[in-house]
Amino acid sequence: MKQLILLAVFFSGSAAIAQHSKDQELSLGRIKTSVSYLADDKLEGRRTGTAGEKLAAEYITGQFKKAGLTALGTNKTYLQPFPVKNDSGRTGHNVIGYIDNKAAHTIVLGAHYDHLGYGEDKNSMYRGEGKQIHNGADDNASGTSALIELGYWLKKSDLKKYNYILVAFSGEELGLFGSKYFADNSPLPLTSINYMINMDMVGRLNDSTHSMSVGGFGTSPAWSELISRDDKSFKIKIDSSGTGPSDHTSFYLKDIPVLFFFTGTHTDYHKPGDDADKINYNGMLHIIGYIKNLLTATNNKDKIAFTKTREVHTGMRSSFKVTLGVMLDYTFAGPGIYVDVATEDRPAAKAGVEAKDIIVQLGEYPLEDVQAYMKALSKFEKGQTTNIKVKRGDKELLLPVTF
Repeated sequence: MKQLILLAVFFSGSAAIAQHSKDQELSLGRIKTSVSYLADDKLEGRRTGTAGEKLAAEYITGQFKKAGLTALGTNKTYLQPFPVKNDSGRTGHNVIGYIDNKAAHTIVLGAHYDHLGYGEDKNSMYRGEGKQIHNGADDNASGTSALIELGYWLKKSDLKKYNYILVAFSGEELGLFGSKYFADNSPLPLTSINYMINMDMVGRLNDSTHSMSVGGFGTSPAWSELISRDDKSFKIKIDSSGTGPSDHTSFYLKDIPVLFFFTGTHTDYHKPGDDADKINYNGMLHIIGYIKNLLTATNNKDKIAFTKTREVHTGMRSSFKVTLGVMLDYTFAGPGIYVDVATEDRPAAKAGVEAKDIIVQLGEYPLEDVQAYMKALSKFEKGQTTNIKVKRGDKELLLPVTF
């Protein structure tokens, strides 16, 4: 009899393992399909307000329908159109799906799906000859694909304490236009939103460092209970700030707790080389699993509290007349700004700035953090020359730079 029980347990466990493996394989297939479609040349870089954006929105809508999500956009559709300010006649489209569990409060999951097109909005870092499509596989077909996959999972899950809104934003690359519009015109009262998770560039998990950034850590005391800096699955970089260069900022500014998942910058950022064949799909699956565990943990908690954090307004990238041409580590607490990448042929690189440098002063302006850097940039005009003070290891350098 004991043998029969042991055999039953064995076969039951084996069936569960087999089912889990099958589910993982199905998820991996969907993620690859979504990234490959969204980052295909035929979408021409998914620039806000273009035919490529429309194709992407139609794809996301189709996936939301297939997953069983209800339309929560304008006029009972999945789409929420919004004007692109200072660009007459240009319209972007958020795509919104909903899981209604008849709960009092709602969790928002978001990711932007727009990208740079051919770089027409002057936000490309490509300096080669001729027009090239910027496919944005990591930025942000990766986050959008993760969003879609979480929609499939949530609809079938036992998590019923909260409702769920899943929103694919457009206009992020122009200055968070889609998420700002959503936050100002939410289909549900903002007071009913428990928290927001943003996934932006989650496709380049490094196999050797296995490092992931989690922003918004300081926006609720609940996050310190749920997110460990010493997690066994990842080396987690914590950033307390509720603001940053992505869509969670729009929610934080409405006093909503946020989390921002991000696997880091790379040399293909805002360049034509950000293609689907460079995505770490197993890494994406790992991150999605982490977010599933987080959603499961908060399903057992009441609505979490919001707390204000230091504010770093880095989402207004297009509002400056000059730029250094650097990609920053937004998790760096300062003093100074930490350079992840100094883009070739841009002012900083020409001045001699290198990756891993810490810029502590720009002209006469000391840089305590990214916010101070943004303020300092606004003081300069194209063609002006000034000095950058840089810490490189135990050395301090003064480099002349021309914007």
